[in-house]
Amino acid sequence: MTNRELAMFPLGMVIFPHQTVGLCVFEPRYHQLLADVEVEQHFGTCLIERGSDVGGQDQRTFVGTIVEILGSHHLTNGQTLIVVEGMECFEVGEWLVDDPYPRARVGERCCDDVPIEPSLLKSTESAVRALRNLQSEIFADQCLQSNCAMDEDPKIRSWQLCALTPMSILDQFKVLSLSNPNDRLRLVAEICCERYGDYQRMLAVDELRAPLT
Repeated sequence: MTNRELAMFPLGMVIFPHQTVGLCVFEPRYHQLLADVEVEQHFGTCLIERGSDVGGQDQRTFVGTIVEILGSHHLTNGQTLIVVEGMECFEVGEWLVDDPYPRARVGERCCDDVPIEPSLLKSTESAVRALRNLQSEIFADQCLQSNCAMDEDPKIRSWQLCALTPMSILDQFKVLSLSNPNDRLRLVAEICCERYGDYQRMLAVDELRAPLT
């Protein structure tokens, strides 16, 4: 993937490699994008730093993820629901004219080819699962799944942990931007520790507000 032109769908969210998400397409320009990638079934996504993902005039990050379209469904109101899965990261070398939709010339973003530390992977996974368990006590209506099936491949598993971690969009981008998988795991573990403390305080406040029986 060297200096290739890629159709782009900037979003107000981050999609990690090996993460599956649903998207709603309603703008004509992105319906045109879907029509143009009907054969290859993939396009690029990146985070919108400032502005709106509707109508253009946005500022976009220069690190993103290629996604593959797994399925689509056309609604009667003209919108299209698609399910995509992240494939690999890339770096934007140059943004091209947004005609009829955003396009960019992108190159391969080489993630460091280093072995993932088994103990770090295990401890980070424990932190992610603990955080999601605590989150489910606060946001019970969201039906968070705590026992998520994980891939045996450490590299895929590390990306899955990134996707499973409740974190801000800014933190998501920081994690995506790191090229060393062990650095990503360390950052995810740090985020889990911070969020765990936040959720504990939220839970304590809720318990104080609960009426006595």
